[in-house]
Amino acid sequence: MGFLTEATPPRHAALDVLPGITRIVADNPGVMTYRGTNTFLVERDDGLVVVDPGPEDAEHVADILKAAANRPICLILLTHTHADHYGALPGLKAACGAPVAAYAPSPKPGFTPDIMLGDGDEILGFTAVFTPGHAADHLCFALKGAAGEKLLFSGDHVMSWSSSIVSPPDGDMGDYYRSLQLLLSRDDDVFLPGHGPLLPQPRRLTAQLLVHRQKREQSLLAQLARREWSVAGLAARLYGKQDLFLKAAAQRNVLAHLLKLKDENAVRELTPDTAEHPDNLAMAAMAEQSESWRARVARLQGDARRRFALS
Repeated sequence: MGFLTEATPPRHAALDVLPGITRIVADNPGVMTYRGTNTFLVERDDGLVVVDPGPEDAEHVADILKAAANRPICLILLTHTHADHYGALPGLKAACGAPVAAYAPSPKPGFTPDIMLGDGDEILGFTAVFTPGHAADHLCFALKGAAGEKLLFSGDHVMSWSSSIVSPPDGDMGDYYRSLQLLLSRDDDVFLPGHGPLLPQPRRLTAQLLVHRQKREQSLLAQLARREWSVAGLAARLYGKQDLFLKAAAQRNVLAHLLKLKDENAVRELTPDTAEHPDNLAMAAMAEQSESWRARVARLQGDARRRFALS
């Protein structure tokens, strides 16, 4: 696929990307976040709009405030409530007092945005585009650029550097397909994603992402035509990842595909495996040494044993 790469960007710096738009890349690089989460500052008549505050990191909040300088932050837009986009929100809101606009009702416990957005709602020149799939509350934001170009802040729905994880129950593969098809029906000129560099000619990669998922689904069905599989077994068969975190992500994507196919009556669910897959035993061993892995592995183990067959 036509993914883009970039060198590690300067840290703690506001990078000009388009007229009136700067990008601050959070210092949270990783296998799921690439160089880090993008926070965008967009100039409007009333001040600055911050798109995605980023991860919980006091230095990142300080970087946003430094980049704002003497310009007031008048609004915080949130593409979705995953931690690497939402975590800095409480600190930034406390520091600047700006209202928060996000999809509502929010699936995140205890969070209610100050301004509740739905599909097509407009605010300070931005138009909300509801794109569930990667997350149940995912919004993209359309904006006309300084030169009249059609921009879309695409969050994690379409990223320039990688495909997105779809992890149930927050993620839904059927919704993900429909949201990709929605973006293909649009004529945006540039995507500004939640991770990675800006994406020109975005329809090309968006179409490739949809075809990639459709091919993955056909490969999955071909394997199920031969025998029944557990989620973990199918993920290991189809993905061939070595990193444990990527193995876990692959299992989530496989489960999302299987649940979509189950909803379509193409597959049926069987009684779960009684034994753990070797990949999940390795994850459990990792969890004993890593607090950050414990909650993640506990949630994954049961889903990894779920078994499916063709209907």
